[in-house]
Amino acid sequence: MVATTASASVEAEPTPLGGRIAELHEIRARALAGPGAKATGAQHAKGKLTARERIGLLLDEGSFSEVEQLRRHRATGFGLEDKKPYTDGVITGWGTVEGRTVFVYAHDFRIFGGALGEAHATKIHKIMDMALAAGAPLVSLNDGAGARIQEGVSALAGYGGIFRRNTKASGVIPQISVMLGPCAGGAAYSPALTDFVFMVRDTSQMFITGPDVVKAVTGEEISQNGLGGADVHAQTSGVAHFAYDDEETCLAEVRYLLSMLPQNNRESAPRVRCDDPADRRGETLLDLVPVDGSRPYDMAEVIGEIVDDGDYLEVHERWARNIVCALARLDGQVVGIVANQPRSLAGVLDIGASEKAARFVQMCDAFNIPLVTLLDVPGFLPGVGQEHGGIIRHGAKLLYAYCNATVPRISLILRKAYGGAYIVMDSQSIGADLTYAWPTNEIAVMGAEGAANVIFRRRIAEAEDPEAVRAHLVKEYRAELMHPYYAAERGLVDDVIDPAGTREVLIRSLAMLRTKHADLPSRKHGNPPQ
Repeated sequence: MVATTASASVEAEPTPLGGRIAELHEIRARALAGPGAKATGAQHAKGKLTARERIGLLLDEGSFSEVEQLRRHRATGFGLEDKKPYTDGVITGWGTVEGRTVFVYAHDFRIFGGALGEAHATKIHKIMDMALAAGAPLVSLNDGAGARIQEGVSALAGYGGIFRRNTKASGVIPQISVMLGPCAGGAAYSPALTDFVFMVRDTSQMFITGPDVVKAVTGEEISQNGLGGADVHAQTSGVAHFAYDDEETCLAEVRYLLSMLPQNNRESAPRVRCDDPADRRGETLLDLVPVDGSRPYDMAEVIGEIVDDGDYLEVHERWARNIVCALARLDGQVVGIVANQPRSLAGVLDIGASEKAARFVQMCDAFNIPLVTLLDVPGFLPGVGQEHGGIIRHGAKLLYAYCNATVPRISLILRKAYGGAYIVMDSQSIGADLTYAWPTNEIAVMGAEGAANVIFRRRIAEAEDPEAVRAHLVKEYRAELMHPYYAAERGLVDDVIDPAGTREVLIRSLAMLRTKHADLPSRKHGNPPQ
């Protein structure tokens, strides 16, 4: 009886461990709650979600595991010693997207405006190191006011550590930056170092110096969105790859992009089951592309007809529209598509198009994504502005990217492919594994009219009827040197194919190239044109 009473007495008293556990639960609850309903209401009033709400939309439900939730800063002075919230303004951890591991960090604007201090930066450094070690993608949800001024140089050093890790992880794991609020000063360089940048209209901005500084230095008056809003960076500067109207759509598209990327540079992108027949004929293509090389058409419609279920994700859709870069699937396999867009500037290559395509080719090569190039290019854009802007240097970026790529590479010439632009757009001479052409193709140094004017300039000038002679010579040049089989006869085109059979030809070719292995020379790294 005594023993029973003693036992009951012991059970009635809370154990030291039980008390500690209760305290832990209370601390975790405070950390999860964040700074309170007022701060959360202010965030929502701006049309913005909280950091945890964003993570909930990005990751599979219930999959998030947080790291260093109870971290607090150690700074003193300037009022910081009296304000030490848990998480220190950034939430870090990992979860899954469609069952695959993804690491994430999200600034919590409700705490110090999401500003980065020493502890804040250390948390980000740790999750970046974990992502690299695990070989899994890293997504940053950015909504911060820059460096925490009260912590001085420690905050600046924290940014340096992020930049160094961005660079170390480049080409090893996919890095995606999602801009969901302000990003100013040095903080903007981390997104610029990553593979993809997403922005949300009206609520996200990126700039090195804000409107007030711009006005003080140059006298120019401009709003934050006018200086560095989503549309500016998606259409004018090319800093942003994607721009959306709301956070929910933006984060859904991040999930979609992740589904088309491998976990790291040692893996291939996930292959999915495809119900779209590999041998489906694209009879529509016969009407989509005019035989007359001077008539425009929408290359996006051609891509939609070829790829699985007409579904693809265009990268940098609104910037440098004369070239299309997209991720799509062919028979379930992810491919990167680079295509001239005749509907914009006749599909010429210029500075913007060269930079856009070069970066995309490099990304695909880094992450083992085969390249399919669709050519309909009249050349490089002439003009003083282009030459003075460095079209030679920028065009060489695209040339370098293709020459350096070791993934399977297939090029298809739909209509015209003239001059240096033909060479640069993954011609066989720079390493394309297979080159196909439609019967409408014309490959030449330049168009027949220009060539005739150069070659037969004197003969035309001396003729009694120059226009009639010119027309005859143009026809003769086209018949002799620009007919569809000229390049094939010389081994520069592997086959001239039926346009309706393009999808099947590409799928069969990719299947053959799946085991391709190519090595680059041993070197520390190349020195690409800048």
